Amino acid sequence: MINPAARTVVFDIDGTLCFDGTTVDDRILAAVGECQRVGYHVVFASARPVRDLLPVLGGSFPSATLIGGNGSLLSVDGRVRARAVFEPAVLGALMEAVGLYRAAYLADGPWDYAYTGPDDHPILSRVDQGNLARRVDLAELPDVAKFLVVGASDMAALAEAGRRLGLTVNHHLDEGIVDFAPGSTTKREALAALGIDAYVAFGNDVNDLDLLRDAELGVRVGTHPALDGVAHVTVAADPEAVAAEIALLARTAVA
Repeated sequence: MINPAARTVVFDIDGTLCFDGTTVDDRILAAVGECQRVGYHVVFASARPVRDLLPVLGGSFPSATLIGGNGSLLSVDGRVRARAVFEPAVLGALMEAVGLYRAAYLADGPWDYAYTGPDDHPILSRVDQGNLARRVDLAELPDVAKFLVVGASDMAALAEAGRRLGLTVNHHLDEGIVDFAPGSTTKREALAALGIDAYVAFGNDVNDLDLLRDAELGVRVGTHPALDGVAHVTVAADPEAVAAEIALLARTAVA
């Protein structure tokens, strides 16, 4: 059960708390735990599906709210559900563009996934690390909540095709991937749907822009230029620096 009146702190995962794709440093875990101890409602909000958030957290913070798929998936009190999915007609049109641009993709349902990319793509190191799901054909997914393109003949044109379909599109040029979410789905929108409007946020990438922009305190981890002028504080993309900033938040709450 979420108490919207509680103080809330929202953490992105990759590049914000997790720097190796698989684990979160013990110093960061301890600092997040201190925030929880002093009364913060802890939320983890990631581009990863909920399935792939669980192994990274390693069983820590079982009561935390999880936002996956950049807002399309939710886990509250341990119950996972798809909050936003691709409409069949829109998914069909996206798949036409996928065929046109010979794209390889990772598509996530509420729990299982479909993947057509190369077996050595770096994204696979972050997919189903806990062996919790099944890799299936796209047609076997009951719904599609997240669609990630890992390669195409023209990534920019494919991204634009998604925008014309009314999808939320995050083109990560540094990683060579394009992330599609249904409609206007974002982490910030998912928070609002949960009744959370006042919060502190930590993020590092373009998909954290509106999350940091609307936060009472927005902390940018690293120096992504898309977040210039959006965050209130910038800290180094380093576990020690991030842990120190989170610990400062906990101490400020007590003071």
